[in-house]
Amino acid sequence: MSILIKNGHVIYGENLEVVKADVLIEGNAIVKVEKGINESADTVIDAAGKVVSPGFVNLHTHSPMGLLRGLADDLPLMEWLEKHIWPKEAKLTREHIKVGAYLGALEMIKTGTTAFLDMYFQMDAVAEATLEAGLRGYLSYGMIDLGDPDRTEKEIREALREMEAIEKLNSDRVHFVFGPHAPYTCSIALLKEVRKLANEHGKLITIHVAETMAELGKIQERYGKSPVVLLDEIGFFGSDVIIAHGVWLDSRDIQILARDGVTVAHNPASNMKLASGVMPLQRLLNAGVNVGLGTDGSASNNNLDMLEEMKLAALLHKVHTLDPTVADAKTVFRMATINGAKALRLNAGVIKPGYLADVVILDFDRPHLSPMNDVVSHIVYSANGNDVETTIVDGRILMLDGEVLTLDEDRILDEAEKTIMELA
Repeated sequence: MSILIKNGHVIYGENLEVVKADVLIEGNAIVKVEKGINESADTVIDAAGKVVSPGFVNLHTHSPMGLLRGLADDLPLMEWLEKHIWPKEAKLTREHIKVGAYLGALEMIKTGTTAFLDMYFQMDAVAEATLEAGLRGYLSYGMIDLGDPDRTEKEIREALREMEAIEKLNSDRVHFVFGPHAPYTCSIALLKEVRKLANEHGKLITIHVAETMAELGKIQERYGKSPVVLLDEIGFFGSDVIIAHGVWLDSRDIQILARDGVTVAHNPASNMKLASGVMPLQRLLNAGVNVGLGTDGSASNNNLDMLEEMKLAALLHKVHTLDPTVADAKTVFRMATINGAKALRLNAGVIKPGYLADVVILDFDRPHLSPMNDVVSHIVYSANGNDVETTIVDGRILMLDGEVLTLDEDRILDEAEKTIMELA
């Protein structure tokens, strides 16, 4: 299968140089980026007046939570979780979760996400939906034992069951990730076992860390140290660890994350909506920490639109630091593409020969994106997910001219409405 994208404005290479060029895709890889490619291809896309961009990497989400969108807004995190989200989630069946996974996948395809790092439960069902949708999914079962040794064993067994089920799908696009929920919901025994299992099986780890002041207080009271210091002292960290949020980090924490090559997934919309705080983005970047971008779940965002997330990230840190030069457009764009791919050890996030063909095309022939003065700036500050018209993952077209080809959009929306009525 080959695809030739003609006449586009291409965001090329690691330096994000915008060039007028064609892009030739063969199989699942980009093979040429140059002017006037005359080779034949199975599919030819005219991208005149459009921008060809690397696909976006959503580095932290809970994709099936689209089902819970809008059900419990304007609340503090722990009240939101304990009184509303966790009781509702206790009612979810495997089939409900699969409906939510389809809804999340549909939204991501339509808004230009090509790879995502997920944490939820019944992740084998999420894997099946992801495989059908054509996206890249890095899927973690959210492990919570609350210090109960019996539950520790149960959570480990469930994670290993999920890993086996996902690996049986034998897909290069769908991968299992270990996902202990957070230091305040997981015992030291569970965290140590996760580290051991990740080493044995060669898997990534993702975990919520330092999201709120309340979490910081709980860990300080229980262990007498910060969550980052706690995880460091038990040997948890490595370059295979992606922490979500990282809002409440001090200088020592940042030094540890930088030393151990840990990635931080920034979730500005969720952090603002839940009033969790503002991540020290500039200090992390100055220390050399790899920072990616995530949306969190649709119940705390309330969407999976990575274009919107980029704008929020840029604006949040400017107003917070009173410095308009921080979180510039190229820095934030890299967070949503190159940095996310790096965290997932994925040869993507860049349009260049030899990279995986995870590409999106945005229609710039629109009033809010005209004139085309600065393409990357327009994507960060002016565009939104509705401007994505074509999404390509692994060399396969998932959406063309706004029409999703891999999923039945009407059926998914109908099933989501029916499911939430069942849960009422």
